[in-house]
Amino acid sequence: MPTNPRNTSIFDFHGRPPFVKALPLSLQHVLAMIAGVITPPIIIAGVVGATPGEKLLLIQIAVLASGICTLFHLYGVWKFGARLPAIFGVGFAYVPTLIAVGGQFGIEGILGAQLIGGITMMVVGYFIQYIRHLFPPVVAGTVVLVIGLSLYDISIRYMAGSGNVNAPNFGEPLNWMVGIVTLLTVLVASQFGRGVVKLSAIIVGILVGYLLSLSLGMVSFEAVANASWIAVPEVMPFEMEFHTAAIVSMVVICVINSVQTIGDLSATSVAGMNRELKTKELTGGLLGNGLTTAASSFFGALPTSTFSQNVGIVAMTKVISRSVLAIAGVFMIAAGLSPKFGAIMTTIPYPVLGGATITVFGMITMTGIQLLIKDELSARNMTIVGLALALSLGISSVPSAIEQFPAMLQNVIGGAPIVVAAITAFVLNIVLPKKSLSDEAREREEIAKADAEAAAAAAGESVDDGNGHSAKTAGASK
Repeated sequence: MPTNPRNTSIFDFHGRPPFVKALPLSLQHVLAMIAGVITPPIIIAGVVGATPGEKLLLIQIAVLASGICTLFHLYGVWKFGARLPAIFGVGFAYVPTLIAVGGQFGIEGILGAQLIGGITMMVVGYFIQYIRHLFPPVVAGTVVLVIGLSLYDISIRYMAGSGNVNAPNFGEPLNWMVGIVTLLTVLVASQFGRGVVKLSAIIVGILVGYLLSLSLGMVSFEAVANASWIAVPEVMPFEMEFHTAAIVSMVVICVINSVQTIGDLSATSVAGMNRELKTKELTGGLLGNGLTTAASSFFGALPTSTFSQNVGIVAMTKVISRSVLAIAGVFMIAAGLSPKFGAIMTTIPYPVLGGATITVFGMITMTGIQLLIKDELSARNMTIVGLALALSLGISSVPSAIEQFPAMLQNVIGGAPIVVAAITAFVLNIVLPKKSLSDEAREREEIAKADAEAAAAAAGESVDDGNGHSAKTAGASK
């Protein structure tokens, strides 16, 4: 029987192209996601004061979980899994909240709260078709915007030499030089590069910055020499602790991440597959992401989410073959099973990470703005966004302002601006009456007309009634 050509098409979800053809397309996705996968565990390891061995474990399990999560969503199990050409893995969206929780309760507090957050995400997925309207672009965009803005200080500290401002070499010109060279490389590759170079601009920047650091003696390979080649992840490498403040913060960010997942899956189906997202796919995606987030907590992996940069690749190339993305998932699993790979990642100096990730954080901010302008910029929506930004960033900048509040409330809102932004935007969106731009324009016209009539009355002048007729005011008829 003749072979159906659709079975080998890279533009068909069920297509199975030859491995030689699929491999470079898969590597694009790996290169696009790898920096986003390894950086969050590196950041969190520094926040919680992890040992070198624990840091290595966090990186290894993050890479492994990202590969497994991607395959899970590509093929699905029962009602779980999006079954769309999307990449899932440990991402940046949770980082501000994880920093706040980890700084107070350690990695144990993160994992305990993550378990509850994953379960909450599954609940949201089950009821999403009934509550989707509660998270319009003005709410989702505000939160994503705050995520980006709240991450900038991390990149600046890293470019200065460390996540800790009290580090001995913090702020040295040499660190800044390496960070700026990395940043400039990313900019050149992303703006002037072509093909794989353009798509993997962050990796190109990291490679250049890494080689420069190597030549300057800023890289140590001690951890690589001591790492084994193969290691199977353990169940419960860290204990779980359950703190109310940590759980509240994680539940909020997991709900918000569900909104981001809706956006990414919708963009994948519309831009890559030329059709709207199906309710079954949306429900499966959220249920699956909740399940993998909850399950990951038992192995020390951080929460999972969709990768927007990979959505961009799908939208640009129109390559939606499940096999192409599956190869990327298998590669991540293989890398995650080797501590050597994770050890190599730990040798990347802080200035290199800072120079590479500041562009990522900037793109997260712009993604939030893009979400916001999807909706009309009415006075109501601008009030929601402005007040959410003012309260969230204001309180995080002056934590002493809430020192008289109960300890639990301080823990929930003091270190995580995203929580304040999410709650503020969500509540205001429900409470404030919705008015279109045309309604607001009509109100302004009526107010202006009333002001004109009042002014004319005081001056004793005629006022046009809007129909081409004029009438004397009471003051003029006397």
